[in-house]
Amino acid sequence: VQLVESGGGLVQPGGSLRLSCATSGFTFDDYTIAWFRQAPGKEREGVSCINLSERSTYYADSVRSRFTISSDNAANTVYLQMSGLKPEDTAVYYCAADLRYRDGTNWLDEYHAWGQGIQVTVSS
Repeated sequence: VQLVESGGGLVQPGGSLRLSCATSGFTFDDYTIAWFRQAPGKEREGVSCINLSERSTYYADSVRSRFTISSDNAANTVYLQMSGLKPEDTAVYYCAADLRYRDGTNWLDEYHAWGQGIQVTVSS
């Protein structure tokens, strides 16, 4: 299982970015992909996840209505569209994969494969 994030960078408050998680080495539709983030001095937190078999999605309260997770199953890629970005969204963002189906009670549980992470900085 390989996960490679891209699309990070520096953006002004209120701006938008789209992160991509390109995947390989597994049957895409069998998995759940999630985005996590970790800011300096803070614990890692879940941002969103998508069950690729049926495309059900879950979001942290802090990003709901601003972030959208989606997938392109033909390209084996998951996206995180981020809008209305705030300085507190600054973090290293990671995508993660797991075979286990996720719902509202377990989408933050352990994931067995992780990307290397990508920096998102929201600053004027």
